[in-house]
Amino acid sequence: MQDIQREQMEFDVVVVGGGPAGLATAIRLRQLAIEKGLEEFTVCVVEKGSEFGAHTMSGAVMEPRALNELIPDWQQKGAPVNVAVKGDRVYLLRNEQKYCQLPDNIVPASMHNDGNYIISLGNLVRWLAVQAEELEVMMFPGFAASDVLYNEDGSVKGIVTGDMGINAKWEAKPSFEPGYELLAKYTVFAEGCRGHLGKRLISRFNLADGKDPQHYGIGLKELWEIDPAKHEEGMVLHGSGWPLTETGSSGGWWLYFDENNQVSFGLVIDLSYHNPYLSPFDEMQRLKTHPVIRNILEGGKRLSYGARALAKGGLNSLPKLAFAGGVLVGDDAGFLNAAKIKGTHTSIKSGMLAAEAVFEAIQAGRQHDEITSYEEKFKNSWLYEDAYEARNFAPAMHRMGVWMGGAFNFIDQNLLKGKMPLTIHDNMPDYDMLERADHAFAPNYPKPDGKLTFDKLSSVFISNTNHAEDQPCHLRLTDPNVPIKRNLKIFAEPAQRYCPAGVYEVVVNDDGEAKFVINAQNCVHCKTCDIKDPSQNITWVTPEGGGGPNYPNM
Repeated sequence: MQDIQREQMEFDVVVVGGGPAGLATAIRLRQLAIEKGLEEFTVCVVEKGSEFGAHTMSGAVMEPRALNELIPDWQQKGAPVNVAVKGDRVYLLRNEQKYCQLPDNIVPASMHNDGNYIISLGNLVRWLAVQAEELEVMMFPGFAASDVLYNEDGSVKGIVTGDMGINAKWEAKPSFEPGYELLAKYTVFAEGCRGHLGKRLISRFNLADGKDPQHYGIGLKELWEIDPAKHEEGMVLHGSGWPLTETGSSGGWWLYFDENNQVSFGLVIDLSYHNPYLSPFDEMQRLKTHPVIRNILEGGKRLSYGARALAKGGLNSLPKLAFAGGVLVGDDAGFLNAAKIKGTHTSIKSGMLAAEAVFEAIQAGRQHDEITSYEEKFKNSWLYEDAYEARNFAPAMHRMGVWMGGAFNFIDQNLLKGKMPLTIHDNMPDYDMLERADHAFAPNYPKPDGKLTFDKLSSVFISNTNHAEDQPCHLRLTDPNVPIKRNLKIFAEPAQRYCPAGVYEVVVNDDGEAKFVINAQNCVHCKTCDIKDPSQNITWVTPEGGGGPNYPNM
């Protein structure tokens, strides 16, 4: 598909990604423009999901600080933020039956949730999209940003949206529509964790030089409707231990009691795990058989399922935020606070700071240069303090384990308030942590019962995942021989287990020859393969706009 004539559209600012960071950026930009009487100041947001919120999934407990700053009257405007946290309980699961509830005074202070709210982040994003529309932000759902456009001097001048109607052989179908070139004075990248354009920009502009490698977790979530007699609206449960301790991995689970007898249940597993036989999806299903979880969910109805990666390297892994012509915000940079297990307030605040820096630059007559004031605004804000206090939390857990890491974090968070006079670094990338399969323990995951525990394909079905048929595969192999010739031989090809959606399979033909199969239709856009593949042979790129999951109330 060469020499396609594309229509160009010009804006003051283009925002890539319609999650909380991108929408906060757009809203703040238009607020500033209106305050200055600049109604002609143009902002657009492109979102690859079929609607705003379609690809948004989180626990979620939200700290309202940033939302209070962005839209102070959010309650009067009907924001879907209704369930105040009424209490916290933290559990350590000792084995498949035993557990203990940790006293509040030994739980890291950052995990207490007084003043916070249990929300559906997807519904909050839908509401933020309405606020942006009312401020006359131009909204483009169903348009995936497929590539970055550059000026002759190397600065970013905008993005190109993906072509629609291309078949798997890269030929135009009768329905072919070329993508648009969206040009801007500055482009804000807010794609979420492991954004495929953000990843390229970090490499092109050397934004991560001198930083720890970014670290990730995979978060898997199920939304349940449970027996009203078991429901405790406003209660927040967290826990760790079994079953991850059996496979030598780390992470933690949550269970949040939302409104309407619904609970959000999920598990985060650090992608620094060693065992190539570990299956995050099956660990989540096994976790539900523990009495602490079973007693709540049993007899209820599972409503939805989803998965996504999250960036948890924190301040130590945060790349340089600005480059010529653009900036990174939210999880495209990696602003999640691992100590608080929260990223919504940090994403919104990063978008606000970026908007203020970008607006000032445009008002000064500048364009396509590096906005150094964004970094300065970050370092002078509560967002930096929030990130600094949490900087040791994840590295301590990775390097010291649950017990020693937990003790360190109790001292750091509770006694020293995040001001430990040393910084722990974690310099081994997640993809380089797998041990050889012939040295590893293979867990025996129980067969799903279809009531409490489920298989991958029925789970993908209720995520409403769909991609247009006969399009180029968006999961690109640098070398198609690597999965069988290297990964299968050394690591028992872990892609068939770490993927939470059954995208990857190793199929053995009648002649005994193994074949690597990619079921791209199943992909829920979690990006785990791009992160964890031990050969770094898989690259996730955006499929045709509008494809992927359509999460309700997640």
